Amino acid sequence: MSLRKTLFTRSRSRIVVLLATAAMLTLAMAGCGGSSAAGGSVSWRLAETHPRDFPTTQADIWFADQLRERSNGRIDIEVFPDAQLGEERDVMEQVQLGSVEMTRTNANLVTEFVDSWEAFGIPYVFDDEQHFWNYLNGPGGKSKLAELDQAGYVGLTYYDSGARNFYTAGEPIEKPADLQGQNIRVQPGSLTAEMVDAMGGSSTTMNFSEVYSGLETGVIEGAENNLPSYVSTGHYEVADDITLDRHQRVPEVLMVGEQAWNQLGEQDKKLVRQVAEESTEVQRELWRKEVEKARKTLEDSGVNIHEVDTAKFRESVSGMIDKYDEKFADFVSAVDEARQ
Repeated sequence: MSLRKTLFTRSRSRIVVLLATAAMLTLAMAGCGGSSAAGGSVSWRLAETHPRDFPTTQADIWFADQLRERSNGRIDIEVFPDAQLGEERDVMEQVQLGSVEMTRTNANLVTEFVDSWEAFGIPYVFDDEQHFWNYLNGPGGKSKLAELDQAGYVGLTYYDSGARNFYTAGEPIEKPADLQGQNIRVQPGSLTAEMVDAMGGSSTTMNFSEVYSGLETGVIEGAENNLPSYVSTGHYEVADDITLDRHQRVPEVLMVGEQAWNQLGEQDKKLVRQVAEESTEVQRELWRKEVEKARKTLEDSGVNIHEVDTAKFRESVSGMIDKYDEKFADFVSAVDEARQ
């Protein structure tokens, strides 16, 4: 080969390399703007345990619809209600692995993945609804969301789940001593089991979908949850005594897996956070209406609703409260500040 031809070949090779490099840089820069990091759209699944007409599911759907509209279809989220993708704890594992992108779950269940979230299970740590939301919307609540990073999640926002109460198919619970001899279903991994035991009952962990049959067959005598869940599951049909002891106020949390999150560019991440935070107000209003509707359903159905002195219940778990107040001192300090 002549020298002239050799130089021409080398020059052409350099040009090809430079053009390829420029093309790669252009693609990389395109992924860092307002669209997803992949330079196009993302299609995610959002797992939800509750039925389609439940407040959390309706807020999920609002969130997904708004994101689809505001991103011009780049961020397409499909909501799967009725535990179609699995029970909440199982789905959290799938979100960690990236096989499901998003979920809405109860804070009590997060405990198995992020130890510090156990603090939400401390009984009677929040005085009322206003105190609860003062904390969630303040620095303490934002700090708690950030802790989800430890387990491969990105916490987006909180949803309301009201106050949790005992309900039974056997003897009604009007004071802590009435729990003795009663087998009460509690969420897996939560402090609720310790609370029930401290009050004198016997706690049993059981998947949410199994509670109805457990109550109907006598495997358990009771369970605990908020009013809308008590009604939407039909548990009131087989356990017609509910005690408004309000032992816990535990939030729901909307989260996305880290793997899915990293598919988005910075502008899209900001958009997702913004729409998620807006969905909280949508959910809270839906929740308020659902609580009123659930209460009326119970009254019309002849369910025995027991208003009780919550001070007696708090006193029965005072030793437990003191123990966890010390263990989660930073959390309790932020909760105290939220009273101001």
